[in-house]
Amino acid sequence: PAKRYTFNELANEYLADGDVQALKSFNKERRYRVKQLMAKFGNLPLADFNTKIVKRFKTERLKVNKAATVNRTLALLKHMFKEGVEYEMVSEEVFNKVRKVKLVKENNRRLRYLSQEECKELIDACRPHLKPIVITALNTGMRLGEILNLKWEQADLKHGFILLSDTKNGERREIPINYTLRATLEAMPHGPESLYVFTNKDGNPFKSVSTSFPAACYKAGIKDFRFHDLRHTFASQLVMSDVSIQKVMKLLGHKSLTMTLRYAHLAPSHLVEAVRILDKNNGVSDTVSDTGTEMALLEGNTVSCKSL
Repeated sequence: PAKRYTFNELANEYLADGDVQALKSFNKERRYRVKQLMAKFGNLPLADFNTKIVKRFKTERLKVNKAATVNRTLALLKHMFKEGVEYEMVSEEVFNKVRKVKLVKENNRRLRYLSQEECKELIDACRPHLKPIVITALNTGMRLGEILNLKWEQADLKHGFILLSDTKNGERREIPINYTLRATLEAMPHGPESLYVFTNKDGNPFKSVSTSFPAACYKAGIKDFRFHDLRHTFASQLVMSDVSIQKVMKLLGHKSLTMTLRYAHLAPSHLVEAVRILDKNNGVSDTVSDTGTEMALLEGNTVSCKSL
């Protein structure tokens, strides 16, 4: 009879797999999630897993975690069982039962960003070590992990670019350095032996801002705001300054416009320019068009091009 492997045995094999370790998504967070799953399922035989057990686990996690977090954990669990088939520890039948469990529908429509005044208030409220990190986020749109892992060799101050090769979507990204960020980076003390940009007094890179960032938000009177929302702020401020969606997409490192289009509604001037094309087709001057369009937008009425 086949050996009844336990979940812990599968997890240990998974963590030791060189192909798994080579995955872009294999990081400390992924390893931590595996440990969480080991604490939950432990010595439960793999042959005993079924759709009901995984569904119950999903329901339990939704009581304490957000949908996105639960989905990442479920996706990891499914991948572990898929690899388990390759290890000859899990049967195809059991794997099919596990992968039947559907992911949770996520609400990704949340868009929280700061005004220019709030940005200044937040920066002023930051502790000295946090201030350059926040300034970098506001002026580049980089993710927290990209910022904390940034090395001096990636910051090309001479040519004015930050070069990111290890990104979330696996593609190389070049981010321009503006004057604000250049001044911030140039003011930070570092020598030839310095490796990481944002380090503590011992020269080690910061691992988290989970304490200092909420404290700065509280001091600045900013509520319901996460560090990732600095990325939203970067994109929103650009769009509201009439920077094209395509350019914002490239700066954020999105593979398609789908994710970037969530910011499109912040650029009402583009809608005005669009309807002005009809004015030109009908021989209406720009001056009349400006006045008529503004009145139409203010009054909320539908006005024909001819009537303007």
